[in-house]
Amino acid sequence: MTNDAYPLAGMQRSLRQCLSNMAALLYHHGHVLETVSIPHRGLDRREVANLSSASSEWQTCETVLLKSEAASWNEHNRLVLTPLGRELLFDMFGEGAADCA
Repeated sequence: MTNDAYPLAGMQRSLRQCLSNMAALLYHHGHVLETVSIPHRGLDRREVANLSSASSEWQTCETVLLKSEAASWNEHNRLVLTPLGRELLFDMFGEGAADCA
């Protein structure tokens, strides 16, 4: 069977790919996973713009994460993962990699 038979599987793979790319980009630019996994933290628009200009991958991942509702802008206008995004992140990297203490 093709991926078309399982659209949710394809979306989840795309989300996982974006989360993995996001984690690497955050690390390479001095951030940690908790930057986006803790709901009251997040990346402000300036930090997102810096990441976007530093990597062509960032903008694509940001778009996928926002459209899939795995990420959103919090009340402080910062980009954070939603419960869906955190669940996938913890599934991929383990809760110890990005604890929400």
